[in-house]
Amino acid sequence: MFPARQTVFILCLVLAAVSFVLMLSVSVHFVWPLIVFAGLSVVGLLDLTQTRHSVLRNYPVVGHFRFLFEAIRPELRQYFFESNQDGKPFSRERRSMVYDRAKNIEDVLPFGTEQDVYDGSYSWVNHSVCPRRHADEDFRVTIGGPDCKQPYSASLFNISAMSFGSLSANAILALNTGAKRGNFFHDTGEGSISRYHREGGGDLVWELGSGYFGCRAEDGGFDPDKFAKQAADPQVKMIEIKLSQGAKPGHGGVLPGAKVTEEIAEARGIPLGQDCISPAGHSAFSTPVELLQFVKTLRDLSGGKPAGFKLCVGHRWEFMAIVKAMLDTGIKPDFIVIDGAEGGTGAAPVEFSNRLGTPLRQGLSFAHNCLVGAGLREDIKIGASGKLISAFDIAGTMAIGTDWVNCARGFMFAVGCIQSQSCHTNKCPTGVATQDKKRQEALVVPDKAARVANFHANTIKALQQFTAAAGFAHPREFRPEHFYVREGQREIMPASAALTWLHPGALLEDGHTIPGYSTYWMMAQADSFDPAHTVADVKAMQNPHRGHH
Repeated sequence: MFPARQTVFILCLVLAAVSFVLMLSVSVHFVWPLIVFAGLSVVGLLDLTQTRHSVLRNYPVVGHFRFLFEAIRPELRQYFFESNQDGKPFSRERRSMVYDRAKNIEDVLPFGTEQDVYDGSYSWVNHSVCPRRHADEDFRVTIGGPDCKQPYSASLFNISAMSFGSLSANAILALNTGAKRGNFFHDTGEGSISRYHREGGGDLVWELGSGYFGCRAEDGGFDPDKFAKQAADPQVKMIEIKLSQGAKPGHGGVLPGAKVTEEIAEARGIPLGQDCISPAGHSAFSTPVELLQFVKTLRDLSGGKPAGFKLCVGHRWEFMAIVKAMLDTGIKPDFIVIDGAEGGTGAAPVEFSNRLGTPLRQGLSFAHNCLVGAGLREDIKIGASGKLISAFDIAGTMAIGTDWVNCARGFMFAVGCIQSQSCHTNKCPTGVATQDKKRQEALVVPDKAARVANFHANTIKALQQFTAAAGFAHPREFRPEHFYVREGQREIMPASAALTWLHPGALLEDGHTIPGYSTYWMMAQADSFDPAHTVADVKAMQNPHRGHH
């Protein structure tokens, strides 16, 4: 007797035999069921003899349904079972908000919030009993420190770093055209400036990663002449060094030669069809002082345009080492962008996405405090990125230290992304994250460019109203005491109490003992990213008589 788990396979064999007999004795039309059942029988025989999948060996034919259902599981959840608050990394409610704003549809929420306002992760901003009349201005911030000759007036809401190559040509063109129309900037990502960025005509922040694309020497290092030529383009408004990104901090990459098309080779300045390596770290500098010298070099070569760097906060002493180098050299970046560990990417190792790097709220407040404590904050602007797509996201983040916000996945939604999470497969169903020419044709640039501009404009409009309801004239007036979070099930605390906040110059005072700061400050050294002391050594220095009673 055959095992019960092979019932379907045995039935296929029997029905194939019956169909064959009926085809010969009754009607030639029984050839069709014969083809079906004979085909399934062959599949079952192959299942029994293959060695790769245990499920198929034990359950020939029917075992394939397991792989089918697994393949369509995300679509089943998204379209049939997902509630408005489900869905990761963005809920259906948040995605719908972007879609509505991009399409200029009124984004109202009937019958009250579906958020659990007593959940431990819930946060909010308090309103005023004396709300202001909301301003109609396009909120902006001027970026550029004392050494900057070409300061830039940026919107408070901009397109975060996404490279051509990761995104399709049509997606880049739609994003940049929308940025031009809405007067906000578009970060190129480390893939450099492509023909599609130039065609759109929108303001660009040129991001330099460890591959130095767009200004890459033959040995893979930095070429100052190539940089100066490209940075002189009036479309380039700021220069950003990428030290790390939230989705995969400390991770390099390899672009296989098969993916280095003519357009990508042109944008990145690399040989056509050859493997291209982006190291995990930079070759242009290896110490905090050298990093700041590189910032100064980029600022000078670009004719005085704002230059800064982006990072996801990791070891605290490393960021403090950069701050100490600013004090020692007098060189200050014009801006720093803090990327949260909740940031996204086309593909990253699970451990990197889930368990590496500091979340935005903690990383941002730490960086802000370090600059305040060192007396440098007034000359350096801070940007923030990491799942920030709404007016509340902007206001709440500004309350804890940022000057503006960058958004990547929100603008991806605006150009048609449906969060299928197939970015790494080259089979994006909406033509956003693919280099497949046919799939890209689904993304119609004029329509999606209008949606990009609409999403920005409607988000800024919501920010105007949100700010006015809190009683303020400008979002810069939000402070930590206006942003509330839950601490456990019962405690409600403003961020001013929930987080540590340093007063100006606090880190320059003698003998300070600030939890979470003083120990790392003593470990940091301007001439190296390595710690000068261990935590244990610093603790011993701070408490010399401890253990000698």
